[in-house]
Amino acid sequence: MNLLELLASDKKTIFLDGAMGTQLGEAGLEMGGRNCATHPDEVLAVHRRYAERGIDLLITNTLTMNRVNIESHSMSVDVREVNLEGARLAREAAADTQLVLGDMSSTGKLLKPYGVLSEDEAYATFQEQAALLKEGGVDGLIVETMIDLREALCALKAARETTELPVLATISFNTVRNGGRTVMGDSAHDCAQALTEAGACAVGTNCGSLDPLEMAGIVATMRDATLLPIIAQPNAGKGRLQDKQLVFDMRPEAFAAGIEECVLAGARLVGGCCGTSPAHIGAMVELLDGMKPGVSGSDASG
Repeated sequence: MNLLELLASDKKTIFLDGAMGTQLGEAGLEMGGRNCATHPDEVLAVHRRYAERGIDLLITNTLTMNRVNIESHSMSVDVREVNLEGARLAREAAADTQLVLGDMSSTGKLLKPYGVLSEDEAYATFQEQAALLKEGGVDGLIVETMIDLREALCALKAARETTELPVLATISFNTVRNGGRTVMGDSAHDCAQALTEAGACAVGTNCGSLDPLEMAGIVATMRDATLLPIIAQPNAGKGRLQDKQLVFDMRPEAFAAGIEECVLAGARLVGGCCGTSPAHIGAMVELLDGMKPGVSGSDASG
């Protein structure tokens, strides 16, 4: 079954994995996609722990492994090598029934006129990464953790025009007030509508400054703006500083209950972002397997 067939199937709730960066951080490594090249065994181990939890989609550890981000941070890693290796590691961990999404995110620079990066430059770097992830054998692409709708649309356009792969797209929101807003002021309704019109196969929200219950409000707004499947990947609560470290301490059971609210609000694809672990994802799958978007588990089974 390919990704589009999965989305069109009668599987009610589709499960994604959880955080990679914070899992690597707990292992004593720097967070980031460069670990695909420098510590591949550790990345593979995290992928495998998620795969064992019964998910449907594994996401590559290539979030910001685009040329602009790599070069602006002076990373000693090759763009081609790290993306191909990221795709290989996720594919190696995936079971026969699990699909792999190639992860793409921000360049880390603001687009003109707010920053120095032109849309043409952003398009070129996203085009390069999308082509490499396709070459690596991913089943689809996901553009995620975007705070600027314009940059998200640029990445989505580059991915769709460079490959024939299905592309999912999610936005990070800073507040649920005023219709849900990104740091750049984009509303949840406008994001869902624009990404739909640009050809995404599913749209939604991940990360940001919202806990799972708040994210359910964003999901509901997006549900009113599009007929596409909705994605929700919240953090394990709201991060707090502890000894100069950002800590996420929502328990797996509470996280799963928050994801249930996202599904009740209309989300069909659910997973986790910062601070989530295989335990969080396992609790989510156990609670929600077979649940239909907008219908509680008890109602769906009754």
